[in-house]
Order: sequence, then C-alpha cells, then structure tokens
Amino acid sequence: MTTLSQTKELFRRADAVCFDVDSTVIKEEGIDELAKFCGVGDAVTEMTRKAMGGSMTFKTALTERLSIIRCSREQVNKLITDHPPQLTPGIRELVDRLHQRNIKVFLISGGFRCIVEHVATQLNIPLHHVYANRLKFYFNGEYAGFDESQPTAESGGKGRVISALKEQYGFKTVVMIGDGATDLEACPPASAFIGFGGNVVRPQVKDRCSWYVSSFGELLKELEKI
Repeated sequence: MTTLSQTKELFRRADAVCFDVDSTVIKEEGIDELAKFCGVGDAVTEMTRKAMGGSMTFKTALTERLSIIRCSREQVNKLITDHPPQLTPGIRELVDRLHQRNIKVFLISGGFRCIVEHVATQLNIPLHHVYANRLKFYFNGEYAGFDESQPTAESGGKGRVISALKEQYGFKTVVMIGDGATDLEACPPASAFIGFGGNVVRPQVKDRCSWYVSSFGELLKELEKI
C-alpha cells in the first residue's frame, strides 16, 4: 500500500483520475433511490449494505436487487426528471480543476449508465469516459434485465476498467477515488486509492487506505500545492 505522502504525490501528478459515482460524486446510492421510487426501498437498501460490505458478490447483489425492483424504462426516466441525482459539494470544482490541468476524468460505477450519464453531463465529463451498467428493457419498456457483459457488473470490474484505460490511453498514473469495497479493490491496477467519506463512512474502507478524505475540498487543496 502506498504511504500518505506517496498517495498525495501520485494524485498531484496523475494522468487520469477515476471516480466512483454513488455516495461519492453524488450524495445517494442510485439503486436505492430507484428502489424507493418503485416502492421497494427497504428490501433493496439492506442488500446494498451487504454488497458494499463485501459479504456477497457484486453481481449476485445486483441481480437480486434488480429482480426486486423490476423498474420500467418510464420509471427510470421519471426518477431522473423528478429526483435528479444530487452532486456532492465540491465535486464540480474538483473536476473543473482536474480538466484545467489536463488530467483525464472518468466515472466508473456499479450503478446505471442512464443515471451516470446525467451526472457526467453536469460535470462536463465526456460520455465515452463513463463506465457503468446498462439496464435492458423490452420493446414495451418493461424491465428485461441488465447487460451482464459489462465489466462493472462483476466484483473486480472497476480494476478491469482501469487496466483497459491504461492500455488504451497509455496512462502511467491512475488514481481511483471512492467510498466502497469495490473502489478499494481497484488498486492495483490503479496506482493509488483515495477513500471518500463525505457521504457515508465505510469502516472496512477507511481502515485499509492511507489517505481518507471527508470532503473534495481536501483534494482541491492538495492540487493547489503544485
């Protein structure tokens, strides 16, 4: 594991920074919000907690949660319109600063592409920098499952995305930032991991990373040091 000073230095000179989305870039867990909207909130929240704690595989948790929710295309669109995801304070400024410094920014999420693309657009992150799960619908708009071939549908999927980014773009230094077990798992291949506890603190993540922040202001301040 990198030390605190090494992690800070890797962040300052990163070629790319990858953010988790749910409970990191946005305040909520997208799948929990979708479940609440579809009237099955409690059952799904408990399963999300288990998935984030690492007590069941990510794909199993995702499959089971979605089979409870069974959202239609119309419900998903209405959720985004009526309850758009709430950006975490400071993320817009941080992404702007990273872009100004020509550091590439990616969103890597176990959540849903339709919601994550909405977030990316707000942050001026190109949509081809978004990696997330795709919901599938029948022609009449009813839920038809999710695309199981996406790397983000599997435990360890975020690491596979980062490996592919390094290969595709030739990045030497890639930093992963997130709140959950699946984010921590992505380092390596990520050069460094920064734990984020601004929305929810997960002790099993906090205890295992050398740099844990509770606001994006701390990361902005680090970038000022150059």
